[in-house]
Amino acid sequence: MPKDTITPEDEQLILAAIREAEQNTSGEIRVHIENHCEGDVLDRATEVFAELHMHLTKLRNGVLFYIAIKDHQFAVLGDAGINAIVPDHFWEDITEEVIRHFKQKHYATGLANGIRMAGEQLKAHFPYNKEGDINELRDDISFGQ
Repeated sequence: MPKDTITPEDEQLILAAIREAEQNTSGEIRVHIENHCEGDVLDRATEVFAELHMHLTKLRNGVLFYIAIKDHQFAVLGDAGINAIVPDHFWEDITEEVIRHFKQKHYATGLANGIRMAGEQLKAHFPYNKEGDINELRDDISFGQ
């Protein structure tokens, strides 16, 4: 079970990064962790994105951090609203930062840093709106097999 790989302290670090990032944006960030990735990592991340109903946000501004721990696979995936406006290198910069930490087995630190980077861009393009902004997606980490 992938939950065994993430300690309670790791989980708290990741959840704190999500809350921090989402404080300043209407964007929604989710993390999904599983052991194995069958096939292409982006295809699997796209499946999980749909399974978590991330495409249903009003502004199409969800971001998924997908990790297959045992297969050493990672993908960060944004919805159409984000992809239409972020810089070309946005996803690559986040991926490089996360993988740099993953190589040292610092999974939680890598994820937290990547989440904060995503939060900064989301804040710029999808600022938090006190009037009527609701948390459209759960902030907890979802786990697969």
